[in-house]
Amino acid sequence: MSIQTAPKPVAREYLEALLIAVIFATFARTFVFQAFKIPSGSMEENLLIGDHILVNKFIFGPASSRLAKALLPFRSVRRGDVVVFRWPVDPSRDFIKRAIGLPGDVVRLVDKRLYVNGRRVADDSYTLHDRSSSLSRDNFGPIRVPADSYFCLGDNRDNSADSRFWGMVPASHLKGRALMVYWSFDEDPGTLEEAAGMTARLARIAHVAAGFVSHTRWGRTLRIVR
Repeated sequence: MSIQTAPKPVAREYLEALLIAVIFATFARTFVFQAFKIPSGSMEENLLIGDHILVNKFIFGPASSRLAKALLPFRSVRRGDVVVFRWPVDPSRDFIKRAIGLPGDVVRLVDKRLYVNGRRVADDSYTLHDRSSSLSRDNFGPIRVPADSYFCLGDNRDNSADSRFWGMVPASHLKGRALMVYWSFDEDPGTLEEAAGMTARLARIAHVAAGFVSHTRWGRTLRIVR
């Protein structure tokens, strides 16, 4: 004699599905992927103000065993990775820069030219310079990167507050590697500030909705960050 279970109420099934989705989304956001918004031009022309990116939070996680290390895509930071991290000066704020110096590397800038361990880095494909400027940031170092730390620079070298000014990024501050631009919205940088209060947030939502088609940079959708 077979035993049949009583059907669950429809409302309960929807509630269970919603709870599972929330748990999965929370897990994914905490351990796998997280969305970030680019608020400044320090990474132009690679990342633009208004780009919304996905960050792989999983890649730099420590492997708990040899098997996990063999099967899962963990790896160390590589020179040239675009990384998101907690700002050493104020860990409540997230920054995004390019990892230039790895632990033990010697970094130096001479007349805007980047050298790592005495060798010139061919970074013209992603670096933006203001050729007319002559600032102290044009020359820096040499400086050796300590253990468990990274030297990070903005691609927009003459308009970036980075390791030249506030020092190294501790490995413990890393949040992940920038993966892709999933949406890019072109607007005045002043409107990108986080809205405070319900009225301001609703106004912000209405502003984005009104300009969604005309202000979206469609050509940047799903663009891989390199």
